[in-house]
Amino acid sequence: MMNNRLTWINWLLLAFVATTVSCCAAKKMAQSSQEQENLFLADPSIFYEKGTYYLSGTGGARFTSGFAVYASKDLKTWTGPVGAKEGYALKKGDAFGEQGFWAPQVFSYRNKYYMAYAANEHIGIAVSDSPAGPFTQPNGQAISQATKQIDPFVFIDDDGKKYLYYVVVADGGNRIYVAEMNDDLLSVKEGTAKKCIEATEKWENTDPAYSNWAVTEGPTVVKHNNLYYLLYSANHFKSVDYAVGYATSTSPFGPWKKYGGNPVLHQSLTGQNGSGHGDLVRGKNNEWFYVFHTHFSAEKISPRKTAIIQVKFEKEPQTGIDKLVAMPSTFRYLYQQ
Repeated sequence: MMNNRLTWINWLLLAFVATTVSCCAAKKMAQSSQEQENLFLADPSIFYEKGTYYLSGTGGARFTSGFAVYASKDLKTWTGPVGAKEGYALKKGDAFGEQGFWAPQVFSYRNKYYMAYAANEHIGIAVSDSPAGPFTQPNGQAISQATKQIDPFVFIDDDGKKYLYYVVVADGGNRIYVAEMNDDLLSVKEGTAKKCIEATEKWENTDPAYSNWAVTEGPTVVKHNNLYYLLYSANHFKSVDYAVGYATSTSPFGPWKKYGGNPVLHQSLTGQNGSGHGDLVRGKNNEWFYVFHTHFSAEKISPRKTAIIQVKFEKEPQTGIDKLVAMPSTFRYLYQQ
């Protein structure tokens, strides 16, 4: 009887150990699977239309010949890549650029879809009949060859006027400019370029390793209560203090007044190094989100991870002007299904 009891106890112990080992292995596999499904798009942007969100960005090592695009119905579960050409929405050879495909923005106008992007450290704009592409540009030309230009963002105002915000890379730093666009949305009006933002605040240049090249980049513009909000990133993208601030103006050309509470998105809020360079998107229920990237880990910069956080406009009693606030509890990474 005693031997039978011991055998039973041994069997229970073995079953417990086996179950524990199995659960731990499954948990590790799930964690590994989740890590593999992380979306690694830097400089991301999201275009929303008819119930579907389309995500694109700088593709890192996986998509170096253009821009992949992913799709979602809820901003949480992403499928793809769903681009029309092997997952690409825009692929090298169909439009301007041979290398360095960075920071795409997709927008719509008069039943056409446009992608503004940087390649060869200049700006191209391509056209498609679908947000998934293929985006093409028959003339294959950059908007301007005058200086190195990156990080384009096209803003169409209520009166129909169109503006290109972009970054000039020259003279010791990255600075944000604006120029009015022609109605073809493929070129800018001569003589309208104007500087908007450069690094002048302490938070915008914190790292001694990169202090000789001051950076403001990644512009996004939105109009709220007749005021223009220009979101931008500052510090070198390799810095842990890469972060997001904003400035406001009563005109698309400025002058721009930087918000006194900048930065509004930073590692101190997300807990992740290099939190910055993204885009605003308005959700199905009119809530606002900011999609951006972070460093891969505390020790490693790339591949940069794609993240999202909910933001809101909140009245500031001192000024009576709505301030833009990021909500830390809503920060999360994006994963591919």
